[in-house]
Amino acid sequence: MSFDLVLFGGTGDLAWRKLMPALFQAFRHGTLPAGGRIIGIGRDTLSAEQYRERIRARFDQVELAKRPSVEEFTRFAALLEFVPMDLSRPDDYARLGATLQQRQADTVVMYVATAPSLFTTVCEQLARAGLNTAQTRVVLEKPLGHDLASNRAINAAVGQSFSEKQIFRIDHYLGKPAVQNLFALRFGNALFEPLWRREHIANIQITIAEELGVENRGAFYETTGALRDMVQNHALQLLCAIGMEPPINAHADAIRDEKLKVLRSLKPWTPETLAQDVIRGQYAAGSIAGAAVPAYREEKGVDAQSHTETFVALRTEISNWRWAGVPFYIRTGKRLAGRDARIVVNFRPTPHAIFNSQMDVSNRLVINLQPKDGLELHLLAQGQSNRRNSQTLAPVQLDLDFDKRFGSGRVGAYERLLLDVIDGRLNLFVRSDEQIEAWRWVEPIIEHWKHDAQGPRLYAAGTWGPSAASAMIARDGYCWAEEC
Repeated sequence: MSFDLVLFGGTGDLAWRKLMPALFQAFRHGTLPAGGRIIGIGRDTLSAEQYRERIRARFDQVELAKRPSVEEFTRFAALLEFVPMDLSRPDDYARLGATLQQRQADTVVMYVATAPSLFTTVCEQLARAGLNTAQTRVVLEKPLGHDLASNRAINAAVGQSFSEKQIFRIDHYLGKPAVQNLFALRFGNALFEPLWRREHIANIQITIAEELGVENRGAFYETTGALRDMVQNHALQLLCAIGMEPPINAHADAIRDEKLKVLRSLKPWTPETLAQDVIRGQYAAGSIAGAAVPAYREEKGVDAQSHTETFVALRTEISNWRWAGVPFYIRTGKRLAGRDARIVVNFRPTPHAIFNSQMDVSNRLVINLQPKDGLELHLLAQGQSNRRNSQTLAPVQLDLDFDKRFGSGRVGAYERLLLDVIDGRLNLFVRSDEQIEAWRWVEPIIEHWKHDAQGPRLYAAGTWGPSAASAMIARDGYCWAEEC
């Protein structure tokens, strides 16, 4: 199967940090279909050779194990071409069309890795130039809009040029191997599903923590913030994967139908829950790995009086038969104490205790997403004791490291998703009605913050966020996993 992958934003940050390395890894692994061509699009006037050299130089900055040898890059570079374009000029789309007509590939992927404000322009211009054929697929990066109205407008405009089955709304968290194993854990094993309900689970915690600050993206982050950047998409998609009912099969719409039901079942916000169950924070100066780091308001491109949140913690519930009364806690932020993405499923204690335990703990399942990839099952077991008839239990854990079990060369998130686009598999992409429901649920938080004069709570860089996040979960008698 021949394909053309047209990369709008081909000289941008996402292209060289994520997309090109992912495409090269697919090429290295032999999974990138033969007969492919990758066409970079950008405003710079570059020849194909100049573009290849720019990409080669960028590869020097990726992880050592993922860098190509000279021979490997020479073969990969043969796939690369470049077309200079001003995305607002119809004549430039005609020139792109001429390039695509040179060989008429079986599949054409239009990857729009640009500012979200250009999504509509690009799709409309592609349609005007007749480049929205049945063989065309369009990939849209997040964030898709900044609120419900803008998301609806973008989806409506894109939907006029492409059918829903041609639109691939990408959320790279869904491509992570650990998230794939979350589906396998739930729906490929008989062990957990009978326990996956309110009768056995006390609470579920989702943490997506980063040590990094906003780096050179301060101006972008000022208009986005942690709620739009992480909660509305990544965190809610993880919540759906945990909370959804078993789909009738593994087809894309069967999976996405069940995720949609979860989003529609999220408990609506009230003025009281918005005040008590949503915590926003912003990092102040502190230290990461022993090195001093500046406050968010001191970052380049950030307003010195900014109220943009770099941390969000919230409590919600899924109001259905399976999950009624089980709190779900979501926490995400920048400049936290570690780079750590995980889901913690805390089970209820035994209904009647006949043993003593050294610690007040219950069973816990930890699904590690990054930097570690695997599962931990925390149990209680009989420990060694010098006393006769000792009935004291001690905590133990079963630890499955997927990198050790399956090898560290597994397919990365973007590599998996790019291959799925080329093959036309929609399972790991977000449908428009999912996005609408996610924005509908998030929007009351945005509106509440607009009228909240207090602004975000400050927390020192290198900590786990403002203390109010711990107080929120403590009201239910629980604690974050690292605090227990």
